[in-house]
Amino acid sequence: MIDRSRLREILAEAGRIAMSRWPGAGNSVESWEKEPGSPVCEADLMVDAFLKRELSQLLPAAGWLSEEAADNAERLRKGLIWLVDPIDGTRDYLRGRSGWAVSVALISAGRPLIGLLEAPAREERWEAEAGQGALRNGEKLAASTREKLAGARIPADSLAKADRILAPVEKLNSIALRVAMVAAGQADILATLRWGFEWDIAAATLIAREAGAEVSDAFGNRFSYNKPVPRAFGLLVSAPRIHAAAIAHFAERAASLSAKVPD
Repeated sequence: MIDRSRLREILAEAGRIAMSRWPGAGNSVESWEKEPGSPVCEADLMVDAFLKRELSQLLPAAGWLSEEAADNAERLRKGLIWLVDPIDGTRDYLRGRSGWAVSVALISAGRPLIGLLEAPAREERWEAEAGQGALRNGEKLAASTREKLAGARIPADSLAKADRILAPVEKLNSIALRVAMVAAGQADILATLRWGFEWDIAAATLIAREAGAEVSDAFGNRFSYNKPVPRAFGLLVSAPRIHAAAIAHFAERAASLSAKVPD
């Protein structure tokens, strides 16, 4: 159906475009805020434009939804769409840190079929295909098999008092890469309690699931993609045997916070 080699070439070139402006390599990049607290930079737009052109040529029948492009309702009539975050982790990108990635997923009938993360500053490529497992730099991934929530490793700068049963580990700015940490067994759980967008998580959650992790929203529901409003509340990615305990642990806060639906 799709030329996998060409898809990898496209992701590699997207990574090179991003690196050509990355401050961590001594380059300069223009940035601004789309809205307060939401940074964007010229590299976001450059990568987005490149991916839209190349991926649309690769699979002309697929629709398009990305963080940096105006939404087009035509995508809702497509069986396939590309779901893209050209630079996930823009804050780390702008600070010259390596915790960012190009995120691309191919969605089929509301489910991720292919997911790729290109993290050139970390010399990492993550990829998965539904039913075929997940890889990092060609090596098969296996998620954590932890059996108890207490002591589970979670990417976090700090923890709320209620969460101090967990063990914080390095938190990258890219949520996709934090999900990938669970896929690689570098963390046992990733949890968010906020409204988020589909493009942030589609590729990474497929990688995690194909590595053996359990994936759901904050309430334990399975994600569906290419919705009219491409948002969901919360994300839980974890070792399978602690997932139910994690849902219960965060349930009260999830119910309260999810009531505040963003505009």
